[in-house]
Amino acid sequence: MTRRRLTDHPVAGILFVLPFFLVVVVFLVVPLGYAFWLSLSSKSLALGTRFTGFDNYVRAFTDPMLLDGFVRVVVFGAVQIPVMLGIALVGALALDAITTRFAVAFRLIAFMPYAVPAVLGALMWGFLYSRTFGPFADLPTVFGGAPVDFFSAGLLLASLGNIVTWAWTGYNMIVLYSALQGVPRELYEAALIDGASQIQLAWRIKVPAIKQAIALATVFTVIGTMQFFVEPYVMSRFAPQISAGYTPNLYAYNQAFAYSDFHYSATISFTLGFVVFVAAYAFVLVSRRRRGDS
Repeated sequence: MTRRRLTDHPVAGILFVLPFFLVVVVFLVVPLGYAFWLSLSSKSLALGTRFTGFDNYVRAFTDPMLLDGFVRVVVFGAVQIPVMLGIALVGALALDAITTRFAVAFRLIAFMPYAVPAVLGALMWGFLYSRTFGPFADLPTVFGGAPVDFFSAGLLLASLGNIVTWAWTGYNMIVLYSALQGVPRELYEAALIDGASQIQLAWRIKVPAIKQAIALATVFTVIGTMQFFVEPYVMSRFAPQISAGYTPNLYAYNQAFAYSDFHYSATISFTLGFVVFVAAYAFVLVSRRRRGDS
């Protein structure tokens, strides 16, 4: 009778999965459960900690500062996301069409901003935007124009959008370029034999072939945009108009660490998570219906 290998035993599979399961429970499930419990309670000097149910959520959905932050982030994403993904798509198509060694160097150069920590990138752009030390503010004066205040109310969102676009365009470009590498080259050859130009090849063959990758990049970008935090937090040192509730994540951070209201901060976090989930699910649902998927 031959001995069964250890990996053939059903307990072996459990042992292999157990470390990952424990990490998920300890560092994800338990913190989320504790944060959700915090969101269902409140703390005051007079009454102490008490269970309040969904009162904090009612407060969150009627909080003018939180709602203003949501609207601001939605407006920011409505402009910044299409611009960034559009540039990333054009860059990916250009890389796919280039067969020289320059393509390798360009991929590395485009990906480098993503490798820079977000805090350092925001600080760098804060220096570049500075009217005192930065090289950009006085650039229009060379052509007879007035200096530019990148931290003014009218340009602040655009300045923040430029930082995010600079940091994430290369990442999304590499994702889309990788998807293009999986498209069969026979499709390109057949289209070229039929007389298609490079623009027609890109628009009618390549883009439809990577629609799922574009949709996935869009979902991740929407999620990242709704969690907008690092750039406005760093830029608040240079732009006083960035208030405590400039974005939902910044509002939750200030509620916890500036006002010590951890219960309401947890509520804002779960409210933001719910909104992100609904937005991402709605986008995926619409994308599937357009493709005719079930």
